[in-house]
Amino acid sequence: MKIHNFLAFDLGAESGRAIIGSIKTERLTITEIHRFPNRIICSHGHYQWDLERLFGEIKTGIKKCVREYKCNPQSLGIDTWGVDFGLLDDNGALIGNPYVYRDPQTRGMVNRFSRQISRKKLYRLTGTQFHEINSLYQVAAIKRRTPSWFGKVRHLLFMPDLFNYLLTGIRTSEYTIASTSQLMDARRKKWAPSVFRALGVNRSIMPGIINPGRIIGRLKKEIAEELRVPMIPVVAVAGHDTASAVAAVPAQSKNWAFISCGTWSLMGVETIRPIINRKALIYNFTNEGGIGGRIRFLKNIAGLWLLRECRRSWSREKRVTYEMIDRWAAAAEPLQSFLDPDRPEFLMPDDMALTVRNFYRRTGQKIMRTHGAIARSILESLAFKYRWTLNQLTEIVGNRIQTIHIVGGGSRNRLLCQFTANATGLPVVSGPVEATAVGNILAQAMAAGLINSLAQARAVVRRSFPLETFDPIDRDQWLEKYQIFLAIAGK
Repeated sequence: MKIHNFLAFDLGAESGRAIIGSIKTERLTITEIHRFPNRIICSHGHYQWDLERLFGEIKTGIKKCVREYKCNPQSLGIDTWGVDFGLLDDNGALIGNPYVYRDPQTRGMVNRFSRQISRKKLYRLTGTQFHEINSLYQVAAIKRRTPSWFGKVRHLLFMPDLFNYLLTGIRTSEYTIASTSQLMDARRKKWAPSVFRALGVNRSIMPGIINPGRIIGRLKKEIAEELRVPMIPVVAVAGHDTASAVAAVPAQSKNWAFISCGTWSLMGVETIRPIINRKALIYNFTNEGGIGGRIRFLKNIAGLWLLRECRRSWSREKRVTYEMIDRWAAAAEPLQSFLDPDRPEFLMPDDMALTVRNFYRRTGQKIMRTHGAIARSILESLAFKYRWTLNQLTEIVGNRIQTIHIVGGGSRNRLLCQFTANATGLPVVSGPVEATAVGNILAQAMAAGLINSLAQARAVVRRSFPLETFDPIDRDQWLEKYQIFLAIAGK
């Protein structure tokens, strides 16, 4: 039986990886062949991505795949985080490094842009949640701060599209990544002309939108020669990492919710059509594209970013690993103090651990001082935020959710999975950990004609990866403490 090999690049805000996916008899095995950090550059008071270094790591991954691992993949695909983009000039050259979505330039832009288009009208058109990190507000901020840039801009490419362009020379905009931007008409799946008019930006800078699971082109000849590899086909996978991750959710029943958990937690349900109504607007849910024409109706929640940044604060004195944090958190006293992980002060603080302690102090709670106590408090608070989101989600969609699937790096955190079951009162199924890379590979398999549907892709996931179910415990205690969390989150 022939083995079909694919090369997936999954780039996150913290790190990136290259993974070979091998499909044989409808089972998938994955092998990580290259991992690299993704570091933020601070330039003139602004945060940017080091695009040249990231592209160099992608080329290294391709070279390793072919030359070290002796694998000639049928294709390769790239997914990244959402909303960020690069701007190109007349010659197709990059105009500066892409800004990081956490850059402070967008502060206040949501309210400022609302003077151009009302929130109600903008939501009715785009179906996108209001968040200052969105591409729309980044474009508005750049144009306001450096208007000379947009005199030179001829093309805007979101991060996975930008890497695809650097590899193939072909400019496209993949649907799932485009849908995170707040620049797209959610129902028509086309760019929204009125949004571009309000921005004062020519819509012609945006390439045509294509669906995932389509071959874009092949590696440019000069890149193939540089790396001494074949001119490998490049596939437009679900370029938004969450879209790829949700494609790998191993669900079988209808009434399930997902949490794609990493730096961010993306929690929602899968639908056939966008849900754009008054309640969705009030609760600030978003409609994002998925594979197979599906819609991911979800809310962004600050995820393990808080824990990651606390680790960075603690590691200034001595090295602290996630394994150490997990042990300390498991041993800490439960349900003591809480925080709202989505408060603005947690977005980009200089010292996350200090910011968390200051939050306890300001809200009149017991101040958690040990690393384990703080970590446990963050995980418990995330679980309560999932319950809060679940309640809103259920109210909007009208269906009773019966199971929660946690995929991505957060599914490895058994404490968070158990806390989520406890807080929501629902069984939680964790895995696969590398859901984003798995979804990326499955989209390439669809492009190759090996997989014909999303249901078939999910069946492959169930056959290929171990899953673990967490049932709720101590429900009464968690319900009681949830009321305290609600009071704290409201302060």
